[in-house]
Amino acid sequence: MRLHVGCAMWTHKAWQGRVVAPGSQERLRSYASWCNAVEGNTTFYATPARATVDTWAAQTDPSFRFVLKLPKPVTHEHRLAGGDEVLRAFLDAIEPLGTRVHALWIQLPGSFGPGDTPALAGFLRRLPPAFRYAVEVRDRAFFTDPGATAALEDVLTRANAEWVPFDTTTFFESPPTSDAERDAWSKKPRMPFRDRALTADPIVRYLGRDDPARTVEGWQPWVTTTAAWLREGRSPTVFLHTPDNAEAPDLARRFHAEVRALVPELDPLPDPEPVAPATLF
Repeated sequence: MRLHVGCAMWTHKAWQGRVVAPGSQERLRSYASWCNAVEGNTTFYATPARATVDTWAAQTDPSFRFVLKLPKPVTHEHRLAGGDEVLRAFLDAIEPLGTRVHALWIQLPGSFGPGDTPALAGFLRRLPPAFRYAVEVRDRAFFTDPGATAALEDVLTRANAEWVPFDTTTFFESPPTSDAERDAWSKKPRMPFRDRALTADPIVRYLGRDDPARTVEGWQPWVTTTAAWLREGRSPTVFLHTPDNAEAPDLARRFHAEVRALVPELDPLPDPEPVAPATLF
């Protein structure tokens, strides 16, 4: 039984001196002592050098998990109908991570609708079976049209791929109150709530508010759902976002602790590594 929790990144200016030592060259190692998973958003924009990925593996325990986003040319530019060379280069680059790759994350553009479901089915059939796959859709019809929902679930179930919900309901409950919230208000998708798991490894992305109390209040349904998944023998992964992400590592650990209060047999997260102050020598 294992619950993975994490954030949208492993380094952030607000974490300096608290999660990561100032000037540290091993930020991922420090982050990995707080959380046991991370979203790999950067791979959407550029495939890292294999040597860079070697350092990611060296800084993390084999039990740490990455959910890596497929490159933009594959999902958005070619819309799953091309970009084979880019995909091959990406798969080669991430090979050093081995089993640390929890899932490859196929985030699709908002224009990718129910009519494109056959393209997704064909793409999933062509992918190497060595990886798990997780799909995030942004067209609301997938959530609100029962026929579209059923068709997508059928395609994903046949491929043993997960449907990744991005829960923004708490964030959009009331108008923004900070610069970070105002920025997110214009960029984040307003997606319907979904909490149905299709596989043994559900993945959830949750966006709260900059006020930690509101974030915690909003995630209570996920605490209950995550505990239920664990009791069913599933191994969920939950990523905690806030508009400024300043408190995200603490919130991820708090979420894990709240789930563990309902499922006491779940092992606690290890204590984070202490952050040493910067020195001149």
